[in-house]
Amino acid sequence: MFEDKWLLWKLKNGSSDALCRIYKKYKNNMLALAVALSNNKTVAEDVVHDCFVSFAQCCSRLELKSSLKSCLLTSIANRVRNSGRDRIKLALDVEDMEIAGPASNQPQNLAMSNELVKKINSVMTQLPYEQREVIILHFQSGLTFKEIAESQSVSVNTIQSRYRYGIDKLRSILDGEV
Repeated sequence: MFEDKWLLWKLKNGSSDALCRIYKKYKNNMLALAVALSNNKTVAEDVVHDCFVSFAQCCSRLELKSSLKSCLLTSIANRVRNSGRDRIKLALDVEDMEIAGPASNQPQNLAMSNELVKKINSVMTQLPYEQREVIILHFQSGLTFKEIAESQSVSVNTIQSRYRYGIDKLRSILDGEV
């Protein structure tokens, strides 16, 4: 948190190195969230770049009320949400997505990882967008329910309910497949 405030201060004072360090520090988190929410790596990359350009343009006016990570990830989630829910289809493009997890060159590990990613993505797309977004923001991005609630201007109870309903639905879908 202190490093983020220091980097933001340097950025406001014209340091392009600070902008580069912020980008390198958070680009993977931002891209992972955008891919998870949009299910399309190309759209996700565009969203991350658009978001970061906007961040760079308005950083002089930015006053952080939470962490810089939370601010950037909230911006990503909002941009994906606003980029046209109708335009972003829930059909998966798994070949275009990168597999998260330990790198392994063994064919059986790669096959199992691909199968697991396909299954998780398939199940996640069956959730309502609001529930999927909360689960991804909480698990993958590490945001607290309070940070998610503040970013979406809803109560913490609403976020917790969306999370709980989403997890329950995931369990029922996965239990039905076993």
